[in-house]
Amino acid sequence: MTAKQSDGPTPPTPSPPDRSAAPPGPAIRLITVSAAYGAGGTVVAPALAGRLGLPFLQRVTTSEGHVAEPGPCDEQLSAEEVKATPVHRLLAHFTQAMPAGPTQSPPSTHHQDEHLRGHGEAGIHRLLADGGGVILGRAAAVVLGKDRGFHVRLDGPAERRLVQGAAIEGISEARARERLRAADKARTAYVRRLYRCDPADASLYHLMIDSTAMPLDTVIELIVTAARAHEAPVPGRSETH
Repeated sequence: MTAKQSDGPTPPTPSPPDRSAAPPGPAIRLITVSAAYGAGGTVVAPALAGRLGLPFLQRVTTSEGHVAEPGPCDEQLSAEEVKATPVHRLLAHFTQAMPAGPTQSPPSTHHQDEHLRGHGEAGIHRLLADGGGVILGRAAAVVLGKDRGFHVRLDGPAERRLVQGAAIEGISEARARERLRAADKARTAYVRRLYRCDPADASLYHLMIDSTAMPLDTVIELIVTAARAHEAPVPGRSETH
């Protein structure tokens, strides 16, 4: 499901939605949000958590092991995400391989990948054990599969995403363009390297939205409505999700 693009970018409205406005329906237990830079994932995901009264788990961060309170996070790459990208790890691998005393073999690439996967997935599994929540990034749709949770992808044309990213972060469009290139490249590399798939692959998600084509408040409403419909019992459909 892809929303039709409008004529111009709509500035995001990151003020927390009123939870009392949530329509009645089946309880939503688990939503994952994958978002390209400037698609508004850092506004939409925490707002969903606040709206639904669920814990919020951010992208891979230095506060691993702690579920974040609903609130603002960054569209740009976090320091921990930079550390998790293949380019950074390759440089670190060569640095470790340079002799600086007794000869010692650096960790294998396979070992490093296993460590990074475990690091990113630990928070997901803890959230599941506590009953669910809203997860931003972490290749959560890949980790969980289509039968667990409701998976959303936010994207849009690059030029419109950089405009929206600049508005969200309060930076120039020139700076946003740099961040867009870095974030898109690193986050795609993270998923491809660790899980051998493309984070933009539509088959991973229940809902895909061009979130540059409408206000982010509307994006939130669409996700809540679709997630409730997904949770509603349908005759003949398996209830394993």
